[in-house]
Amino acid sequence: MAMSSAPKKRWRLFLASVGRRPALYPLTTPPIGLLYLAAYVRSRHDLDIRIVDQRLTNCTYEELARQAVAFGADVVGLGAFSSAAYALPLVTRRIREGLPKAFLVLGGPHVSAAEMRALDGNCADAAVAGEGEIAFDSLFQADFDRGNLGHIPGLMWRDASGEIVRNPGLTPLIDDLDMLPMPAYDLIHVQAYWKQQSMPPIPRRRYISMVTSRGCPYHCIWCHKIFGKRHRAHSPERVVAEIEHYRRDYGVDEIEFLDDTFTDDHDRVFEICRLVTQRLGAIAMALPNGIRADAATPDLFAALHDAGLYFCAFPLETGSPRLQEYTGKRLDIPRFLGNLEEAARLGLLTFGFVMLGFPTETEDELQQTIDTACESRLHLATFLTVVPYPNTELYRMVERQHPEKLAGLDYRDATFTYIRVNLTELPDNVLFAYQRRANRRFFLNPRRVARIVRDYPKPHLLPLYLPIFAARVTKGIFG
Repeated sequence: MAMSSAPKKRWRLFLASVGRRPALYPLTTPPIGLLYLAAYVRSRHDLDIRIVDQRLTNCTYEELARQAVAFGADVVGLGAFSSAAYALPLVTRRIREGLPKAFLVLGGPHVSAAEMRALDGNCADAAVAGEGEIAFDSLFQADFDRGNLGHIPGLMWRDASGEIVRNPGLTPLIDDLDMLPMPAYDLIHVQAYWKQQSMPPIPRRRYISMVTSRGCPYHCIWCHKIFGKRHRAHSPERVVAEIEHYRRDYGVDEIEFLDDTFTDDHDRVFEICRLVTQRLGAIAMALPNGIRADAATPDLFAALHDAGLYFCAFPLETGSPRLQEYTGKRLDIPRFLGNLEEAARLGLLTFGFVMLGFPTETEDELQQTIDTACESRLHLATFLTVVPYPNTELYRMVERQHPEKLAGLDYRDATFTYIRVNLTELPDNVLFAYQRRANRRFFLNPRRVARIVRDYPKPHLLPLYLPIFAARVTKGIFG
């Protein structure tokens, strides 16, 4: 008589977004990457899953590790930005002490930036760059057995001797995003995010975050290209079905789209807007990650506005045509400004991303960028320091030409607004003086202040934005 096979192990998977919430700019949104990952692997394996977003709970790193141990995890997945990577040695060591047999996997933007170096100095067993769903599924299929990991494309892992190796190939990308289950929002407390400030500068919103596309076809030198160069997207039908699901099951009245290139496929956007207005009437929508504004059209903004769009970020980066070429962004600045004018005319609250301090940038170009932003119809803006992150063309460029500028670069708990680095040939005091003047000129313009008050979606909550407003206006005054 044939022997029955032993029942397959039920795994316990602990997923965490590592990194505490900073006091200044404490922007917090659901960990959408972990939610996609959890939904995918639980659709294919027998799992108990717990997700912890440290930025939401703001627990200590010791407490985060204790939660993983208390859960009794067999597998721990830790996602982090480079600003939180310094905590990975402590967190992984404490988890390893409490769960000596657990398999620890790193992911997130830090791994895409650091690659094999992400495993240096910590106790993690493996690291996945880029999209995690297929690679993580392959780890489960291999039962996390080191003898079976060599076939997983692009995986970085420690072999039996402790040596860090990288498998041939690249982490696989998912071509048909509609085959992914909806993100596992049932595994987190959605309503807790409504009490925190997310990316749009409007607090206390009953929102949920969505990513409806992956991949960016542009060539900006500062970007990681985590999702590859090819634009892939959920179908309009899937996007609207997901919105309906969130409104029905979670009571949301707003969607925050976090795509890098939401408006790249105009036909898709028009169809999404048509289905939203047809089936939902309208729903408040925000695009806080920004759009390729010079590629938009008045008709596109009109359709989005009719479907409920009220907030949109406009990444300018630089007002210098030379630097637009140098950085690979190649933004058509006049078209950008024209479409910004159209969005403002429709009553959208507009937000600009401005970067100061590119290699070779001159004082005239700094002033040109500041003039472009300050004379535009932007309501709000953030003036960012140009920061080189590993595995970007910008980092490689600085490494070749001015490696001394990378010495001492500290990403710990840093933001683009406050990290201190100067990639130009100008003295530090000159560059940072331009940044201070930019903030004050932009935010202390009486006409701009009046437009903010007029167009802010929830005027009674505007005082809650004042700390960020004050921080930008006073930047550099107190050291």
